[in-house]
Amino acid sequence: MARIEINAETALSPEKVTSMLTDFSDRRPDIWPGLFRDAYEVYSVGDTWAEVKEGNKKPKVWARERYDWSKPGIVRWEVVESNFSKPGSFLEAHISPREGGGSRVRVVWSRSPSSVIGYIALGVIILTRGAPVKASMMAAFKKAEKEAV
Repeated sequence: MARIEINAETALSPEKVTSMLTDFSDRRPDIWPGLFRDAYEVYSVGDTWAEVKEGNKKPKVWARERYDWSKPGIVRWEVVESNFSKPGSFLEAHISPREGGGSRVRVVWSRSPSSVIGYIALGVIILTRGAPVKASMMAAFKKAEKEAV
């Protein structure tokens, strides 16, 4: 399983970042512009967990994942089923306050490919040290920062 750590900062509070990561309403594809609305499906949501299907349009990949935010400051999503990544693959966001306000977000990305498209998509992420993941995350943060003004 390939593992990469991605670090980002935002003016958003840790509570706001966590709420964005754990918002499983119909607005989720608007909050996270990288998500393909047609691939988004919510199966079940609990107090500190959710099981959803999410995907991208290009490349056309999807994953049914179980989100867990039962540990303070950590949101983890783990693959249950996917057309590109093996079950057990995961991302884990560690969210902490930033000195002077805002948040630091450290994402642990650990995925194994399960198909040809998976080898290609995950290969790009590995070769770029997570640049597409960080770009998607930062786009969502920037959008939320503008909406907060």
